[in-house]
Amino acid sequence: MRVRWHGHSCFEFGDSDRTVVVDPHDGRSIGIWPPTASADIVLMTHNHYDHNAARVIRGNHEDVLSRDGIFNVKGLTVEGLRTFHDTTGGKERGENTMYLFEMDGISVCHCGDLGCIPNDDILSRIKNVNMLFVPIGEVFTMSLRDLRTFLEEVNPDIIVPMHYRVGGLSIPLGNIDDFLAMIPEEAVDYIGNEIEISKDDFDGSKYCWVFDR
Repeated sequence: MRVRWHGHSCFEFGDSDRTVVVDPHDGRSIGIWPPTASADIVLMTHNHYDHNAARVIRGNHEDVLSRDGIFNVKGLTVEGLRTFHDTTGGKERGENTMYLFEMDGISVCHCGDLGCIPNDDILSRIKNVNMLFVPIGEVFTMSLRDLRTFLEEVNPDIIVPMHYRVGGLSIPLGNIDDFLAMIPEEAVDYIGNEIEISKDDFDGSKYCWVFDR
């Protein structure tokens, strides 16, 4: 499976059959470069402008916005997990759909703008997932204190931080430093913009992969 970061919460996942882009932004609206990707499937975790810009993605893609439950899109089985963008049951910022899917035998959970620790049913669905993509900028998503508890509950093989302050970003998010202070230094790996991985790469070790663009 190929994984590529397009800034903010936008990631591209590809195998020999299809390419999936999750949470595309348009770049200009948030002060960074737009995604340069072509996809078969675009998944959007919620209907906010920095996560729903499917129009900027090239290709004949099928678009899915905030869809809960298990569904099939272009041959890919996806499970949408209904969560919230805040700590008040969605009263402040609405709902958020986490997406769980598998490519090349690798399980992936993209948390979108998760605002609080999910319920036990959802935690059980994503426990021990191979790759967990989590927002760490705090301002519009869960606090680092809650995030620490969440990560302990899920126990993923690889944590991928997203939705934090980078150069040029116009959204007032926290930077990555406070989050990385929670992670053992030897577990942090700086990946670059793109990586190819296979199921054989998962040997029980725990890492935090920091992508760059």
